[in-house]
Amino acid sequence: MRKRNIAIGLFGAVVVAGGLGFASLDKETRGLLLHLPTNADALSWSQPQRDAAFRAMDRLTFLAKSSDIEPSSAPLALPPGKPLEIPGLDDYMAGQHSAAIVILQDGKVRLERYGLGFDRAGRWTSFSVAKSFTSTLVGAAIQDGAIKSLEDRVSRYVPGLRGSAYDDVTIRQLLTMSSGVAWNEDYEDPNSDVSQFNKAPPDPGLDAIVSYMRKLPRAHKPGEVWHYNTGETNLVGVLISSATGKTLSRYLQEKIWQPAGMEAKATWILAKTGQEIAGCCLQAETRDFARMGLFVLANGVAHGRQITPPDWFAEATHKQMDIGIPGRGYGFFWWTYDDGSVAARGIFGQGIFIDPRRRLVIATNSDWTRASLGPEPKEREEFYKQVQALVDAGG
Repeated sequence: MRKRNIAIGLFGAVVVAGGLGFASLDKETRGLLLHLPTNADALSWSQPQRDAAFRAMDRLTFLAKSSDIEPSSAPLALPPGKPLEIPGLDDYMAGQHSAAIVILQDGKVRLERYGLGFDRAGRWTSFSVAKSFTSTLVGAAIQDGAIKSLEDRVSRYVPGLRGSAYDDVTIRQLLTMSSGVAWNEDYEDPNSDVSQFNKAPPDPGLDAIVSYMRKLPRAHKPGEVWHYNTGETNLVGVLISSATGKTLSRYLQEKIWQPAGMEAKATWILAKTGQEIAGCCLQAETRDFARMGLFVLANGVAHGRQITPPDWFAEATHKQMDIGIPGRGYGFFWWTYDDGSVAARGIFGQGIFIDPRRRLVIATNSDWTRASLGPEPKEREEFYKQVQALVDAGG
Protein backbone atom coordinates (compact mmCIF):
# COMPACT_ATOMS: atom_id res chain seq x y z
CA MET A 1 0.00 0.00 0.00
CA ARG A 2 1.39 3.39 -1.02
CA LYS A 3 0.68 6.30 1.30
CA ARG A 4 2.82 9.00 -0.25
CA ASN A 5 1.97 12.47 1.02
CA ILE A 6 2.73 13.95 -2.36
CA ALA A 7 1.20 16.91 -4.08
CA ILE A 8 4.01 17.96 -6.37
CA GLY A 9 2.91 16.84 -9.81
CA LEU A 10 0.56 19.80 -9.79
CA PHE A 11 2.86 22.02 -11.76
CA GLY A 12 5.70 21.67 -14.25
CA ALA A 13 9.03 23.28 -13.49
CA VAL A 14 10.32 25.37 -16.35
CA VAL A 15 12.65 28.00 -14.94
CA VAL A 16 12.31 31.54 -16.23
CA ALA A 17 14.98 33.81 -14.83
CA GLY A 18 14.15 37.38 -13.93
CA GLY A 19 11.44 38.99 -11.86
CA LEU A 20 11.89 40.54 -8.47
CA GLY A 21 11.34 37.32 -6.54
CA PHE A 22 14.04 35.42 -8.38
CA ALA A 23 16.47 38.33 -8.38
CA SER A 24 16.16 38.65 -4.61
CA LEU A 25 17.74 35.22 -4.10
CA ASP A 26 21.46 34.80 -3.54
CA LYS A 27 23.70 33.82 -6.46
CA GLU A 28 24.21 30.21 -5.31
CA THR A 29 20.45 29.66 -4.91
CA ARG A 30 19.73 31.15 -8.33
CA GLY A 31 22.32 28.89 -9.88
CA LEU A 32 20.76 25.78 -8.35
CA LEU A 33 17.28 26.77 -9.45
CA LEU A 34 18.33 27.62 -12.99
CA HIS A 35 19.43 24.02 -13.43
CA LEU A 36 16.21 22.36 -12.31
CA PRO A 37 15.22 19.66 -14.83
CA THR A 38 12.85 20.98 -17.48
CA ASN A 39 9.23 19.87 -17.13
CA ALA A 40 10.03 17.86 -14.01
CA ASP A 41 8.55 17.88 -10.54
CA ALA A 42 10.26 18.02 -7.15
CA LEU A 43 10.87 14.26 -7.11
CA SER A 44 13.34 14.80 -9.94
CA TRP A 45 15.24 17.65 -8.30
CA SER A 46 18.55 17.03 -6.57
CA GLN A 47 18.66 17.55 -2.82
CA PRO A 48 20.65 20.82 -3.15
CA GLN A 49 18.05 22.07 -5.65
CA ARG A 50 15.26 21.17 -3.22
CA ASP A 51 17.13 22.90 -0.40
CA ALA A 52 17.08 26.05 -2.50
CA ALA A 53 13.53 25.74 -3.83
CA PHE A 54 11.64 24.75 -0.69
CA ARG A 55 12.43 28.09 0.96
CA ALA A 56 11.57 30.09 -2.16
CA MET A 57 8.57 28.42 -3.81
CA ASP A 58 6.49 31.58 -3.79
CA ARG A 59 9.24 33.78 -5.23
CA LEU A 60 10.05 31.83 -8.37
CA THR A 61 8.65 32.53 -11.79
CA PHE A 62 8.82 28.88 -12.84
CA LEU A 63 5.95 28.10 -10.46
CA ALA A 64 2.41 29.36 -10.61
CA LYS A 65 1.48 32.58 -8.88
CA SER A 66 0.64 32.66 -5.20
CA SER A 67 -1.81 34.54 -3.01
CA ASP A 68 -0.75 36.39 0.13
CA ILE A 69 -2.22 35.68 3.55
CA GLU A 70 -1.72 38.61 5.89
CA PRO A 71 -0.72 38.04 9.52
CA SER A 72 -2.49 39.05 12.70
CA SER A 73 -2.11 42.58 14.03
CA ALA A 74 -1.80 40.98 17.48
CA PRO A 75 0.43 37.90 17.09
CA LEU A 76 0.04 35.13 19.63
CA ALA A 77 3.04 35.36 21.94
CA LEU A 78 5.29 32.35 22.21
CA PRO A 79 7.22 32.98 25.42
CA PRO A 80 10.29 30.91 26.26
CA GLY A 81 9.72 27.85 28.37
CA LYS A 82 12.07 25.53 30.18
CA PRO A 83 14.75 24.55 27.62
CA LEU A 84 14.32 20.98 26.47
CA GLU A 85 17.63 19.14 26.27
CA ILE A 86 17.40 16.38 23.67
CA PRO A 87 20.36 13.97 23.54
CA GLY A 88 21.59 13.42 19.98
CA LEU A 89 19.69 16.38 18.57
CA ASP A 90 22.51 17.48 16.25
CA ASP A 91 22.83 14.01 14.77
CA TYR A 92 19.05 13.77 14.40
CA MET A 93 18.84 17.08 12.53
CA ALA A 94 21.70 16.06 10.27
CA GLY A 95 20.02 12.74 9.49
CA GLN A 96 16.71 14.46 8.75
CA HIS A 97 18.41 17.16 6.68
CA SER A 98 16.40 19.46 8.89
CA ALA A 99 15.66 23.12 8.18
CA ALA A 100 13.67 23.79 11.36
CA ILE A 101 12.31 22.27 14.55
CA VAL A 102 10.04 24.21 16.90
CA ILE A 103 8.73 22.46 20.02
CA LEU A 104 6.02 24.09 22.13
CA GLN A 105 4.55 22.91 25.40
CA ASP A 106 1.75 24.79 27.13
CA GLY A 107 2.21 27.48 24.50
CA LYS A 108 5.84 28.08 25.41
CA VAL A 109 8.92 27.48 23.26
CA ARG A 110 10.92 24.63 24.71
CA LEU A 111 13.19 24.18 21.69
CA GLU A 112 13.81 26.09 18.47
CA ARG A 113 16.56 25.10 16.07
CA TYR A 114 17.29 25.82 12.41
CA GLY A 115 19.55 24.31 9.77
CA LEU A 116 20.43 24.37 6.07
CA GLY A 117 20.97 28.13 6.29
CA PHE A 118 17.26 28.58 7.02
CA ASP A 119 16.08 30.79 9.86
CA ARG A 120 13.09 31.94 11.89
CA ALA A 121 12.05 34.58 9.34
CA GLY A 122 12.02 32.23 6.36
CA ARG A 123 8.95 30.65 4.75
CA TRP A 124 9.24 26.92 4.02
CA THR A 125 6.71 25.12 1.87
CA SER A 126 4.24 22.77 3.52
CA PHE A 127 3.42 20.21 0.84
CA SER A 128 0.57 18.03 2.20
CA VAL A 129 0.58 19.72 5.60
CA ALA A 130 -1.74 22.14 3.77
CA LYS A 131 -4.38 19.41 3.67
CA SER A 132 -4.96 19.73 7.41
CA PHE A 133 -5.47 23.50 7.05
CA THR A 134 -7.96 22.84 4.27
CA SER A 135 -9.99 20.41 6.36
CA THR A 136 -10.09 22.97 9.18
CA LEU A 137 -11.58 25.49 6.76
CA VAL A 138 -14.39 23.02 6.13
CA GLY A 139 -15.09 23.17 9.86
CA ALA A 140 -15.08 26.98 9.73
CA ALA A 141 -17.52 26.93 6.81
CA ILE A 142 -19.86 24.66 8.77
CA GLN A 143 -19.67 26.99 11.76
CA ASP A 144 -20.48 29.90 9.43
CA GLY A 145 -23.42 28.04 7.91
CA ALA A 146 -21.90 28.10 4.42
CA ILE A 147 -21.72 24.29 4.44
CA LYS A 148 -24.82 22.68 5.92
CA SER A 149 -23.58 19.19 6.75
CA LEU A 150 -20.74 16.75 6.17
CA GLU A 151 -23.39 14.38 4.87
CA ASP A 152 -24.20 16.73 1.97
CA ARG A 153 -23.24 15.47 -1.46
CA VAL A 154 -20.17 17.13 -2.90
CA SER A 155 -22.07 17.90 -6.11
CA ARG A 156 -24.40 20.20 -4.15
CA TYR A 157 -21.51 22.66 -3.87
CA VAL A 158 -19.58 21.70 -7.01
CA PRO A 159 -22.22 21.37 -9.76
CA GLY A 160 -19.62 20.32 -12.31
CA LEU A 161 -19.45 16.94 -10.55
CA ARG A 162 -23.10 16.12 -11.17
CA GLY A 163 -23.54 12.92 -13.16
CA SER A 164 -20.01 11.74 -12.28
CA ALA A 165 -18.81 9.07 -9.85
CA TYR A 166 -18.73 11.85 -7.24
CA ASP A 167 -22.47 12.48 -7.45
CA ASP A 168 -23.14 10.13 -4.52
CA VAL A 169 -20.02 11.05 -2.53
CA THR A 170 -20.42 13.10 0.64
CA ILE A 171 -18.12 15.78 2.02
CA ARG A 172 -17.28 13.44 4.90
CA GLN A 173 -16.13 10.78 2.44
CA LEU A 174 -13.86 13.26 0.68
CA LEU A 175 -12.36 14.38 4.01
CA THR A 176 -11.65 10.77 4.97
CA MET A 177 -10.37 9.82 1.50
CA SER A 178 -13.01 7.13 1.18
CA SER A 179 -14.89 8.27 -1.93
CA GLY A 180 -14.40 4.93 -3.66
CA VAL A 181 -13.49 6.70 -6.91
CA ALA A 182 -10.57 5.14 -8.79
CA TRP A 183 -7.29 7.03 -8.44
CA ASN A 184 -3.58 6.26 -8.96
CA GLU A 185 -1.33 8.15 -6.52
CA ASP A 186 1.95 6.64 -7.78
CA TYR A 187 4.35 9.51 -8.39
CA GLU A 188 6.93 7.29 -10.00
CA ASP A 189 4.44 6.39 -12.72
CA PRO A 190 4.31 9.21 -15.29
CA ASN A 191 0.88 7.99 -16.41
CA SER A 192 -0.67 8.03 -12.93
CA ASP A 193 -3.59 10.32 -12.15
CA VAL A 194 -1.53 12.43 -9.80
CA SER A 195 1.04 12.97 -12.54
CA GLN A 196 -1.52 13.77 -15.22
CA PHE A 197 -4.47 15.63 -13.71
CA ASN A 198 -2.93 19.09 -13.70
CA LYS A 199 -1.73 18.70 -17.28
CA ALA A 200 -5.16 17.90 -18.69
CA PRO A 201 -6.92 20.81 -20.44
CA PRO A 202 -10.03 21.92 -18.54
CA ASP A 203 -13.48 21.58 -20.01
CA PRO A 204 -15.04 24.91 -20.99
CA GLY A 205 -16.37 26.79 -17.99
CA LEU A 206 -15.02 24.31 -15.41
CA ASP A 207 -12.13 24.38 -12.99
CA ALA A 208 -9.29 22.17 -14.20
CA ILE A 209 -9.40 19.80 -11.21
CA VAL A 210 -13.18 19.38 -11.52
CA SER A 211 -12.76 18.69 -15.24
CA TYR A 212 -10.35 15.85 -14.55
CA MET A 213 -11.97 14.31 -11.49
CA ARG A 214 -15.47 14.14 -13.01
CA LYS A 215 -14.20 11.67 -15.63
CA LEU A 216 -12.86 9.10 -13.15
CA PRO A 217 -14.67 5.76 -12.72
CA ARG A 218 -15.89 4.20 -9.50
CA ALA A 219 -13.78 1.47 -7.89
CA HIS A 220 -15.59 0.91 -4.56
CA LYS A 221 -18.79 1.85 -2.81
CA PRO A 222 -18.38 5.26 -1.08
CA GLY A 223 -17.25 5.16 2.53
CA GLU A 224 -15.83 1.64 2.57
CA VAL A 225 -12.18 1.83 1.44
CA TRP A 226 -9.51 4.35 2.44
CA HIS A 227 -7.34 5.37 -0.51
CA TYR A 228 -4.99 8.35 -0.41
CA ASN A 229 -6.01 10.84 -3.09
CA THR A 230 -4.42 14.26 -3.48
CA GLY A 231 -6.84 15.26 -6.23
CA GLU A 232 -9.77 15.03 -3.84
CA THR A 233 -8.15 17.47 -1.44
CA ASN A 234 -8.08 19.97 -4.27
CA LEU A 235 -11.77 19.25 -4.88
CA VAL A 236 -12.42 20.18 -1.24
CA GLY A 237 -10.68 23.49 -1.88
CA VAL A 238 -13.01 24.19 -4.80
CA LEU A 239 -15.96 23.18 -2.62
CA ILE A 240 -14.96 25.60 0.18
CA SER A 241 -14.56 28.49 -2.24
CA SER A 242 -17.89 27.68 -3.88
CA ALA A 243 -19.71 27.47 -0.54
CA THR A 244 -18.20 30.59 1.03
CA GLY A 245 -17.80 32.75 -2.08
CA LYS A 246 -14.22 33.45 -1.00
CA THR A 247 -10.79 32.29 -2.11
CA LEU A 248 -9.05 29.80 0.16
CA SER A 249 -6.36 32.37 0.94
CA ARG A 250 -8.88 34.97 2.05
CA TYR A 251 -10.86 32.43 4.06
CA LEU A 252 -7.70 31.10 5.72
CA GLN A 253 -6.70 34.65 6.60
CA GLU A 254 -10.12 35.42 8.09
CA LYS A 255 -10.70 32.15 9.93
CA ILE A 256 -7.28 30.91 11.05
CA TRP A 257 -4.31 33.08 10.19
CA GLN A 258 -5.46 36.30 11.86
CA PRO A 259 -7.70 34.94 14.68
CA ALA A 260 -5.08 32.37 15.74
CA GLY A 261 -2.43 35.09 15.95
CA MET A 262 -0.07 34.09 13.17
CA GLU A 263 2.95 36.36 13.22
CA ALA A 264 4.08 36.50 9.59
CA LYS A 265 2.67 36.64 6.11
CA ALA A 266 2.04 33.30 4.44
CA THR A 267 1.46 32.47 0.79
CA TRP A 268 -0.55 29.81 -1.02
CA ILE A 269 0.46 28.69 -4.51
CA LEU A 270 -2.25 28.76 -7.17
CA ALA A 271 -3.06 26.15 -9.78
CA LYS A 272 -3.14 27.18 -13.42
CA THR A 273 -6.84 28.07 -13.26
CA GLY A 274 -6.25 30.40 -10.29
CA GLN A 275 -7.57 28.18 -7.48
CA GLU A 276 -5.30 27.59 -4.48
CA ILE A 277 -3.77 24.11 -4.48
CA ALA A 278 -5.70 22.93 -1.43
CA GLY A 279 -3.59 19.82 -0.93
CA CYS A 280 -0.23 21.51 -1.10
CA CYS A 281 2.03 24.48 -1.09
CA LEU A 282 1.19 26.75 1.80
CA GLN A 283 4.38 28.69 2.64
CA ALA A 284 4.83 29.94 6.20
CA GLU A 285 7.27 30.48 9.03
CA THR A 286 7.83 27.39 11.16
CA ARG A 287 6.58 29.19 14.27
CA ASP A 288 3.26 29.81 12.54
CA PHE A 289 2.96 26.14 11.61
CA ALA A 290 3.46 25.49 15.34
CA ARG A 291 0.76 28.05 16.18
CA MET A 292 -1.63 25.97 14.09
CA GLY A 293 -1.01 23.19 16.60
CA LEU A 294 -2.00 25.55 19.41
CA PHE A 295 -5.19 26.43 17.52
CA VAL A 296 -6.05 22.72 17.43
CA LEU A 297 -5.26 22.34 21.14
CA ALA A 298 -7.57 25.32 21.80
CA ASN A 299 -10.35 23.38 20.04
CA GLY A 300 -10.74 26.01 17.36
CA VAL A 301 -11.24 28.89 19.78
CA ALA A 302 -9.35 32.13 19.12
CA HIS A 303 -9.79 35.39 21.05
CA GLY A 304 -12.86 33.91 22.71
CA ARG A 305 -14.52 33.12 19.40
CA GLN A 306 -15.43 29.59 18.28
CA ILE A 307 -14.05 29.38 14.72
CA THR A 308 -14.98 25.73 14.11
CA PRO A 309 -17.88 23.80 15.66
CA PRO A 310 -17.11 22.79 19.27
CA ASP A 311 -17.01 19.11 18.31
CA TRP A 312 -15.05 19.61 15.09
CA PHE A 313 -11.58 18.56 16.21
CA ALA A 314 -13.02 15.68 18.25
CA GLU A 315 -13.97 14.20 14.87
CA ALA A 316 -11.33 15.66 12.57
CA THR A 317 -8.29 14.55 14.55
CA HIS A 318 -9.52 11.11 15.55
CA LYS A 319 -9.51 7.89 13.57
CA GLN A 320 -12.26 7.78 10.98
CA MET A 321 -10.69 5.26 8.60
CA ASP A 322 -8.34 2.33 9.07
CA ILE A 323 -5.15 2.65 6.99
CA GLY A 324 -3.72 -0.79 7.66
CA ILE A 325 -1.10 0.29 10.21
CA PRO A 326 -1.55 -0.79 13.85
CA GLY A 327 -2.11 2.16 16.17
CA ARG A 328 -2.68 4.60 13.32
CA GLY A 329 -5.59 5.91 11.30
CA TYR A 330 -6.92 8.79 9.24
CA GLY A 331 -9.26 11.58 10.29
CA PHE A 332 -10.27 14.59 8.21
CA PHE A 333 -6.97 15.09 6.34
CA TRP A 334 -5.14 14.39 9.62
CA TRP A 335 -3.05 11.31 10.44
CA THR A 336 -4.11 9.88 13.79
CA TYR A 337 -2.49 7.87 16.58
CA ASP A 338 -4.42 5.66 18.98
CA ASP A 339 -2.92 7.54 21.96
CA GLY A 340 -4.86 10.66 20.91
CA SER A 341 -1.99 12.40 19.14
CA VAL A 342 -2.41 13.62 15.57
CA ALA A 343 -0.17 14.85 12.77
CA ALA A 344 -0.22 16.85 9.58
CA ARG A 345 2.35 15.45 7.16
CA GLY A 346 3.96 16.55 3.93
CA ILE A 347 6.56 14.89 1.76
CA PHE A 348 10.27 15.38 2.41
CA GLY A 349 9.73 15.83 6.16
CA GLN A 350 7.24 18.63 6.71
CA GLY A 351 5.00 18.10 9.70
CA ILE A 352 2.98 19.29 12.67
CA PHE A 353 2.71 16.76 15.51
CA ILE A 354 0.13 17.52 18.23
CA ASP A 355 -0.13 15.65 21.53
CA PRO A 356 -3.15 16.94 23.48
CA ARG A 357 -2.40 14.98 26.67
CA ARG A 358 1.02 16.60 27.01
CA ARG A 359 -0.07 19.95 25.50
CA LEU A 360 2.79 19.40 23.07
CA VAL A 361 3.35 20.66 19.51
CA ILE A 362 6.31 19.75 17.29
CA ALA A 363 6.63 21.59 13.97
CA THR A 364 9.30 20.36 11.56
CA ASN A 365 10.55 21.35 8.13
CA SER A 366 13.09 19.19 6.35
CA ASP A 367 14.37 17.96 3.01
CA TRP A 368 14.60 14.19 3.23
CA THR A 369 16.57 12.19 0.71
CA ARG A 370 13.29 10.73 -0.61
CA ALA A 371 9.73 11.98 -0.57
CA SER A 372 8.30 9.55 1.98
CA LEU A 373 10.43 6.41 1.85
CA GLY A 374 13.86 5.82 3.32
CA PRO A 375 14.87 5.90 7.01
CA GLU A 376 13.79 9.46 7.85
CA PRO A 377 10.05 8.87 8.48
CA LYS A 378 10.73 6.14 11.03
CA GLU A 379 13.43 8.26 12.67
CA ARG A 380 11.00 11.15 13.02
CA GLU A 381 8.43 8.89 14.68
CA GLU A 382 11.11 7.79 17.13
CA PHE A 383 11.98 11.46 17.74
CA TYR A 384 8.35 12.20 18.64
CA LYS A 385 8.44 9.35 21.16
CA GLN A 386 11.75 10.59 22.55
CA VAL A 387 10.33 14.06 23.12
CA GLN A 388 7.22 12.62 24.76
CA ALA A 389 9.38 10.51 27.10
CA LEU A 390 11.55 13.51 28.02
CA VAL A 391 8.46 15.57 28.82
CA ASP A 392 7.03 12.75 30.95
CA ALA A 393 10.33 12.53 32.82
CA GLY A 394 10.20 16.23 33.63
CA GLY A 395 12.90 17.13 31.12
